Amino acid sequence: MTITTSSNQPGYMFKSNNFVSFDLARWTLALTYDDLSPRAIELAKLFWLDSLGCAVGGSTTDDARILLRHYRDMAGQYSKGPCTALVSGFRTNPVDAAFLNAHLIRAMDFNDIYWKADPAHPSDLIAGPLSLCEFKELSGRELILATVIVYELQCRFAEIATPGIREYGWHHATLSGFASGLAAARILKLPENQAVHAVGICASRTGTLGAVTAGKLSMMKNTVDPWACRMGVESALLAQRGFTGPSNIIDGKEGLFHTFTHNVVNDAPCKFDIDGLTRDLPTLPNDFYRIEAVGMKAVPVEALMHSPLSAVMQIQRNHAPCIKEIASIKVEVIARAADILGDPAKYRPATRETADHSLPYAIAIGLVDGTIGPAQFVDSKIHDKSLRPLMDTVRVVPNSQFDAEFPATQPARVTMTLRNGTSYTAQVDFPKGDPRNPMTSSEIETKVRSLAEPVLGPNGTNTLISTVHNLETANSVTPMISATLL
Repeated sequence: MTITTSSNQPGYMFKSNNFVSFDLARWTLALTYDDLSPRAIELAKLFWLDSLGCAVGGSTTDDARILLRHYRDMAGQYSKGPCTALVSGFRTNPVDAAFLNAHLIRAMDFNDIYWKADPAHPSDLIAGPLSLCEFKELSGRELILATVIVYELQCRFAEIATPGIREYGWHHATLSGFASGLAAARILKLPENQAVHAVGICASRTGTLGAVTAGKLSMMKNTVDPWACRMGVESALLAQRGFTGPSNIIDGKEGLFHTFTHNVVNDAPCKFDIDGLTRDLPTLPNDFYRIEAVGMKAVPVEALMHSPLSAVMQIQRNHAPCIKEIASIKVEVIARAADILGDPAKYRPATRETADHSLPYAIAIGLVDGTIGPAQFVDSKIHDKSLRPLMDTVRVVPNSQFDAEFPATQPARVTMTLRNGTSYTAQVDFPKGDPRNPMTSSEIETKVRSLAEPVLGPNGTNTLISTVHNLETANSVTPMISATLL
């Protein structure tokens, strides 16, 4: 891939007025709970259940513990606040609570996924509305409404670039800043002009380099989107006080569109479907809401790993090959998956963050343990040298036909060859959790129990599940938050 910047490209003709941020703000502020479809409401609750399970499980990670200690120490004797950090019960302000809770949801890389031109994890941003609902003593319905808004906007920003901004070396958290501020503005019921300022303030600070998910991964991999969530809350609160931000941040001079259309990948300039941000925005209960197209993760790994891992486990179930007899495992995926998941750093992961983005490691540990869950990403397994010979049999290669089919399908083909020449092949187009191969409510609850019961116990987990299922009847979000506390 060749990336260049060329002033000779025709470029994007930026607007000088009538910015799209006003259109998005107008839709965000006008939408009501009664406008939502029954399916969108049900899915909002299911994604909250999934996210809170991930948050409780995420509380056991090293990075979550470091962040909690840091914020507790920074607060010192002034640690009382109107908002609550999940699991720990640490009381703080809504900005810090949004960040800590968003990080808990993200910490295990086990939360939701929407991947079109760019990837997105909309649930990375819903902790912002949660903290503001607690701050303003608002109802479960208000939280559900803001959740559906987050999903709609985040997904639309992930769809509109050709190619996605990730192809230019920018992380999708860059796009999260546009949705995060608007969702917070809706909770605060800001007037239109202040909501636009919230977008401008937030997106001015959330541009994120792709280095956080390249090569050897660090704790920042699971932190950049939560920071966009945090910035959305702070931006809306600042806008409410009269602080201003650039309304041209999306489609004006040197905004998102203008800046990226100067860039070229493989001799093709970046383009945006500008109208895609506002085309057919849902406003009625029978409309399609994009939350219906978002997937859940059945295993705690990077999203593009799910299809190839499903194919590997399918071969294991159907043929039970002897691991010692495996000579090679060829994995065909889209080009960006090969680049992300099979680079040299992924053959010797040293951290959980790198391991859950490593196809060689995940395939090896999945074959050896017969399953892939949080227990497969602890340090003792990541550093197990006995896995290395099996990891070294894995070869990850791009398949141009799969690129042509993506994202309409998410194809991966695995060919496992034994030392005696026997080969087994499996192809998966829609992994478990994809909306076209969805996890059932029962499967989601099983996932949540696996994450929450070691922390909260069976009774505490039962309470958490029942509380989320009844979120739309709650006059406050406090019971749901309290259900996560130790």
